[in-house]
Amino acid sequence: MTGRGPSGSLAAHVEITSITVQRGDVIQIGGRPYRVADLVQLHSGAKRLLFETGEALTMNTRSSLIALRMRKR
Repeated sequence: MTGRGPSGSLAAHVEITSITVQRGDVIQIGGRPYRVADLVQLHSGAKRLLFETGEALTMNTRSSLIALRMRKR
């Protein structure tokens, strides 16, 4: 699914892993959207996602999630 976001950017749902997750990705957890503000590399390829709300989520190397990603035109 794709759509237009603010300032003419495109929004697309993408599958993310601990390798492909990026700052700015929006992940829906429990029906609430969380925007990734920062990433911390952990041992064995895992990453801790720090959200704008101050909450955190750890993705291990086998984790796979769907995120909304804004892409510039």
